[in-house]
Amino acid sequence: MNIQQLEYIVAVDNYRHFSKAAEASFVTQPTLSMMIQKLEDELGVRIFDRTQTPIEPTDIGRKVIDQARVSIAQIHQIKEIVEEEKGITKGVFRLAIIPTVSPYLLPKLMQTHREQKTDIRLVINEMTTNQILSGLAKGTIDGGILATPLHDDRMKERPVYYEKFLAYVSPNERFLHAKSSLEESDLNGAKLWLLDEVHCFRTQILNLCSLKSNTIVNPTFTYEAGSIETLINIVDNNDGITVIPEMALSHLNDKQKQNVRLFNKNRPVREISLITRKDFLRDRLIEIIEEEIKMSVPASLQNKELQKGLVAI
Repeated sequence: MNIQQLEYIVAVDNYRHFSKAAEASFVTQPTLSMMIQKLEDELGVRIFDRTQTPIEPTDIGRKVIDQARVSIAQIHQIKEIVEEEKGITKGVFRLAIIPTVSPYLLPKLMQTHREQKTDIRLVINEMTTNQILSGLAKGTIDGGILATPLHDDRMKERPVYYEKFLAYVSPNERFLHAKSSLEESDLNGAKLWLLDEVHCFRTQILNLCSLKSNTIVNPTFTYEAGSIETLINIVDNNDGITVIPEMALSHLNDKQKQNVRLFNKNRPVREISLITRKDFLRDRLIEIIEEEIKMSVPASLQNKELQKGLVAI
């Protein structure tokens, strides 16, 4: 078994076609097929079901390919680790960010990264929490920015900031809009607009007001949006209430800011962390990325005392 064989099975998995995988790997199809056949013979299993169109991994093949992705990523880290020991930090860092963070953090993070003039190339994608965890497990990404704690033993979490949950209230909700701040219980009787179920932000809001998806019978829960900006627009043009993260304030105009209310008691917050696999070995690189994220958010959001209001995911 060698790294070339591992790269070939990953290529076939990516393209689900031997000819396309061979072309992408700059080898002939017979060479690629022969190397994969040798690997299968060595392992005593079939990695691909060649009777399927497009080609599909077998059940055991999927496990082999997932581990191959991790192994390849770790092998590629070896040279970079040696360079870091020599004081040279460079290379590609594949970063994913959840959709309820990226609109508010990403523009500033890109500016900060550019100004730091490092030799690190950031490749950034927007993904849901589950997609990030899957990508980290497979080795297709190096890090993720998302809400924590995850309680996942495979991952290392580095908290970078804490932001409050804020209520965004339609002026048509006269009773709630007239209040200078809200109780968490005020959400229970209101027309509450939520993100769809792929977002952990939704789960935190349900936890905030002690609701569960499978117990919601309130007919006012009639629409689930894909972005916080959509929720704000719905409230602006209709009625009801939604919940937004503190960083979203920078995207509101003066009129919209008049619709924002704090919560009274615990000042509920979410923790945003930079996470990697525990076996990610490039310590200096991840320290640079972590510092750039902290430079990209207000200092007031980095107060660890805010943890007291942490809402579970």
